[in-house]
Amino acid sequence: MFGYLCKYVPVEIFEALGIELQRIEPEVSDYTQAETYLHANVCSFIKSVLEDVLIHDYEGIILTACCDSTRRLYDALKEHFPDKFIYLLDLPHKINDFAVGLYTKRIREMIAELEAYSGNTFQTEALEQVLENTANMSARQSSPAPAFDPVTQNLSAMQNHPAFGPASDNSLKIGLMGARCNREISKLLEQNNVQLLFDLTCTGIVRDTYCRDHTLFSYVESLLGQIPCMRMIKAVNRRNFVQGFLDRIDGILYHTVKFCDIYAYEYAAMKDSLSVPLLSIETDATKQCAGQIRTRVEAFLESLLQKQHRQGTSHTTNADSYTRNPDLLTGNPDPVTIQKGGPMYILGIDSGSTSTNAVLMNEKKEIIASYVTRTGAKSGDSALRAYEEILKKANITAGDLACTVSTGYGRVSIPFADKNLTEISCHGKGAHFLNPAVRTILDIGGQDSKGIRLNEMGEVVDFVMNDKCAAGTGRFLEMMARTLEMDITELGPVSLNWKEDIEISSMCSVFAESEVISLIAQNKEKSDIAHGIHKAIANKSLTLLRRVHMEPGYMMTGGVAWNPGVVSVLEEILGEKFFIYKEPEIVGALGAALYGLEQL
Repeated sequence: MFGYLCKYVPVEIFEALGIELQRIEPEVSDYTQAETYLHANVCSFIKSVLEDVLIHDYEGIILTACCDSTRRLYDALKEHFPDKFIYLLDLPHKINDFAVGLYTKRIREMIAELEAYSGNTFQTEALEQVLENTANMSARQSSPAPAFDPVTQNLSAMQNHPAFGPASDNSLKIGLMGARCNREISKLLEQNNVQLLFDLTCTGIVRDTYCRDHTLFSYVESLLGQIPCMRMIKAVNRRNFVQGFLDRIDGILYHTVKFCDIYAYEYAAMKDSLSVPLLSIETDATKQCAGQIRTRVEAFLESLLQKQHRQGTSHTTNADSYTRNPDLLTGNPDPVTIQKGGPMYILGIDSGSTSTNAVLMNEKKEIIASYVTRTGAKSGDSALRAYEEILKKANITAGDLACTVSTGYGRVSIPFADKNLTEISCHGKGAHFLNPAVRTILDIGGQDSKGIRLNEMGEVVDFVMNDKCAAGTGRFLEMMARTLEMDITELGPVSLNWKEDIEISSMCSVFAESEVISLIAQNKEKSDIAHGIHKAIANKSLTLLRRVHMEPGYMMTGGVAWNPGVVSVLEEILGEKFFIYKEPEIVGALGAALYGLEQL
């Protein structure tokens, strides 16, 4: 089996030669081996591909010279696997007759080397049969889409073709753009019943038919005639293509890869010029991305649903159903029948990385009880503990609950929840309930930070999350407190007595700890060091808020809101006061309960 990456690889040529070809979709844990062959700052996708190739026994790898990182991958593979068929196709970056002829010549050269390597002989008739079978299969599913015309630049035929998803039902309609789409993203869209109108990533392969009189030339023309990737000279036409969907699309997911800047430029241009919501997602092709991808994508879909409901349209996704994951529903299979005039109880549970928080609310939107506990090693166990304890506090039984809604990173691991929603939506809902004047939320939790912007109706209009790093979070503060030999609860009050303005230059937990140890060795005061730590966190947090175009009406949620040192520095820099609820950890759980009440 051969592996390949790019949509411009002539897959059908290999099939005609009797060679099985598989698109490499890496999902690795780390780049330990890859970074011994490639520089650490090479595109994370390319590093993950090398890791994948080192793990799997591909007989050959087919690449295209689309970027410098891919060329470096080719060099590394050639050196490491001298006995395998490692081939780099020199891809033309223009789309015209000369480019088609040039690419045809290069593909013929590749065919000659494949024949020598495999012992098989390429036959034009075999390629014609493969293309005919492919066309017949496409016809059974939907008619094959016409290719992008490099001469006329006419995109209307493609925009209205069934292959790009007719807007025929009432589901949310999303477009995919950017770099190679992570498998987790497409899986999430499918699980949430989202209709994909187009896929302009490297995985979105749509080709034209071919002319029998000049089979290979016509076939290569269809290869290059796909909607151009960002490495093609006519890539600007991608924006024109998207413009044709603005009357039928709800939002666009734009995927970028860490250490690859080329797609970031297109995203910036799209965000400024398009009138539809865009969500940027950066991944690094590791398994550790899954949690943040799920939260970001589902929060985006939830915000689109809010917008559609407000505008009076009805879209159906799993977010609208009473249970997003029916297989997880084991505790309350049926909502309790509420007698008219009787009490109704809704439970919201926020399963976070550090704490698990629960809020019990009645039908009058009154908070009956709340409970906070450490999450511990298993989120499901802490959620069950919070569930049982809050029922005891309120002196009710499980049968009295009309609905349980979960949120937070552990939301999908709570079997007794009837519904789960992202913490982005729930923090927005809870914040607006507590203070309708709030427009900008800073949520600093145990392992991540979020900036959320609301409109006057409390709907989430924009949000950002930090990457896979504990810098500036509760975990970071716990580590710094241990280094200073203080309890985490002492860190904030102590820092308020600072005198010397100390700068902590690194936000990396490891490097920051080294800086703190160095400052301790210099006999600096603990209060001054603590203030420097809090100032570093405040600056990082404000960077998040600026990315959501923060507006006055600030609120801070999450456990770090208990820290007066962080709050003081933030307010000093902003020149604005933060609204902080008396129990800032429970805002997400409160929002979850409110969503459950609205659902009922």
